[in-house]
Amino acid sequence: MSRRIIIKDALIVTMNQQRQVIRGDLAICDGVISSIRPGGDLDSVGESSPASDRQTAFFADRIIDAQGRMVIPGIIQGHIHLCQTLFRGQADDLELLDWLKLRIWPLEGAHDAESLYTSACLGIGEMFRCGTTAIVDMATVHHTESVFQAIVDSGIRALSGKCMMDRGQDVPVTLMEQREESLRESVDLLEKWHGKGDGRLHYAFAPRFAISCSEELLLEVGDLARRYGVMIHTHASESRGEIAIVQEERKMRNVLYFDHLGMAGDNLILAHCIWLDEAELDLIEQRRIKVSHCPSCNLKLGSGVAPIPELIRRNVAVSIGADGAPCNNNLDPFTEMRTAALIQKALHGPTAMPAWQVFELATLGGAQVMGMADRIGSLEVGKRADLAMLDLNHLHCAPIEGADVYTQLVYQARGSDVVLTMVDGRIVYEEGKLTTIDEKDLLRDASEAIVRVVRRAGIVR
Repeated sequence: MSRRIIIKDALIVTMNQQRQVIRGDLAICDGVISSIRPGGDLDSVGESSPASDRQTAFFADRIIDAQGRMVIPGIIQGHIHLCQTLFRGQADDLELLDWLKLRIWPLEGAHDAESLYTSACLGIGEMFRCGTTAIVDMATVHHTESVFQAIVDSGIRALSGKCMMDRGQDVPVTLMEQREESLRESVDLLEKWHGKGDGRLHYAFAPRFAISCSEELLLEVGDLARRYGVMIHTHASESRGEIAIVQEERKMRNVLYFDHLGMAGDNLILAHCIWLDEAELDLIEQRRIKVSHCPSCNLKLGSGVAPIPELIRRNVAVSIGADGAPCNNNLDPFTEMRTAALIQKALHGPTAMPAWQVFELATLGGAQVMGMADRIGSLEVGKRADLAMLDLNHLHCAPIEGADVYTQLVYQARGSDVVLTMVDGRIVYEEGKLTTIDEKDLLRDASEAIVRVVRRAGIVR
């Protein structure tokens, strides 16, 4: 039986090719946007509706009054670690490699299946509250099915995969894998979970980064990704220390090394890409590699500022992500958009990274990075109904009359301004309440889980 929803009298930021901002109605049928009609006339919901306009309005299962509110495409976060949400506040004021070796790797290795499910739900719930509808996630080495189950249960759209680590200095025994076992488990997970959740979950091979993966493993990953037609998601050029190790061990820089292994292509997503030289920039452009920008994380770890304006100038697909909670402390995409804009202005002047461009990265850019631009990233007839609704009638946004919508969204809005989040036409958050996650139970489970994980990890604060 079909399910119809009409969002009535909203200010709709479409992000379509014409970048139209329309005041009117948006109709959804079975998870797909079936009509966008200017004018706010509920009895007239668009020529693309399968029934007559008046019949569609009459038979709608639900009509949502959005008067005075703004509807935007769901925010797409291009780099997240759901497995780390539980570790918020456990690894502050450290440089990247120390952050990993002293805190994050031991904590990840101490996860059990239940704590990992809790961590994933914690991150998803926070992002739903802030209007995020899709993510590119990297799980940890073990218990990946717990993350996948949380993704399916909650209803978020995700590109995710098991983290792969078969070498590296100071990698704890709890995370170190044998190459063949890592590859076999990754393929098994792909074959079981890819396409689950009514197609919302897509698998990506996820070797952590070059210094924690053998060359043999990375070669196999490239071959398997081509064979199965899926993405590869990894980290690259996040810190000078990481690059120095890659150069010493592999005799070339990150992006050139991935190209040398045959991994560089339009199915490769590289998180961070802060310290790129000219040859790497050229390769990213030529091979159509995707980049995920994590501004707050890069500042908090002291890693640096990625050359995003240059990547955009080269027509590289760029998304924005919060990264993991312990290297950011919040997963609010509005914080990331504002930070992404401001840090480039300090380097390149006030006209760099204008608000409209930043909002593109958080929506259309994320869709391009995920390889899903034909389905998500904008509000258009035929696309999936992934969207968020905001109420900007607050002191920190006032006055809103006549203000540019992208300025409002990037510089003024906060995650707390989101009043509804929808994925595939399903409401997952509305008016202060998560609808697919029990928030009270989740908070209790998180408090219990972090105690046993920290104890198991043997970390002394």
